Amino acid sequence: MVLELSNDFLKVQFKEKGGELSSIKDKDGVEYLWQGNPEYWGGQAPVLFPNCGSVPDDAPLFIMGDEGVIEGHLPRHGLVRKKDFEHKIINDHQIMFSIESNSEMLKQYPYPFRLSIFYTLDKSKIEVEYLVENLGLNQDMPYFIGAHPGFNCPLFENERYEDYYLEFENEENCSIPASYPETGLLDIKSRSPFLNKEKVLALDYDLFSKDAITLDKLVSRSVTLKSKNHNKAVKIDFQDFPYLILWSTANKGPFIAIEPWGGLSTSKEESVFFNYKENVTFIEPEMSDYKTYSIEITEI
Repeated sequence: MVLELSNDFLKVQFKEKGGELSSIKDKDGVEYLWQGNPEYWGGQAPVLFPNCGSVPDDAPLFIMGDEGVIEGHLPRHGLVRKKDFEHKIINDHQIMFSIESNSEMLKQYPYPFRLSIFYTLDKSKIEVEYLVENLGLNQDMPYFIGAHPGFNCPLFENERYEDYYLEFENEENCSIPASYPETGLLDIKSRSPFLNKEKVLALDYDLFSKDAITLDKLVSRSVTLKSKNHNKAVKIDFQDFPYLILWSTANKGPFIAIEPWGGLSTSKEESVFFNYKENVTFIEPEMSDYKTYSIEITEI
């Protein structure tokens, strides 16, 4: 079954596996979303929950009040990206996906939850809203959520990766933390200069020679992928997300992942307690929290 929203500007498709985007085409039939070639990366736009990135040995500790400390198991990017979601077409411009914790998940992450994802098509923009509900009765639930959409780069066969660039909303002056691809962990205190009063980042595969780029000090809350050759562009707004990750593969995958994250992989100076991770969000029992970002297909 094809799950699709469309209007005069875009045709957007989704899949139940992971509750994620699977295609974004404009009125000219141009495909913007990476189509998941396993030679480079088999994913497309996974949803990261309840962790973004990695925790040490995939084995976080959870502080559970009177129950003491429980060891969990969280693989890189969390529990739901390969799970089947239920879906509901709300109207001709909105679709919802949802998943609830089961016994297997509760052994890994001991908090009953429901995650709902609302995709709303508004002209040439896709609004993505994550609604996270704590279904437990007596524990505050710590969580992170993030998006991992990949975009075709280049868009056309006669272009090169190096013809593209990212333009930030504001002039940026920031460094980036060291990353360790063998573990997926970070060292927030070991940093390298990155942007020096710049709004534009030229794309080059050398950027990703040491894994993803973690932008944890950005001023901007939006970034646009552009080409030197034409006016088609992709704008990502991520007001609710403190971090932005940029990634492509070492074997020169023809895509760029532009990823708003609510949290980061564990850093060397952090403890193994998930509840104490930097920037963690807590939801009280029987309460909820939501975060949004958007993808806009533009012509500049």
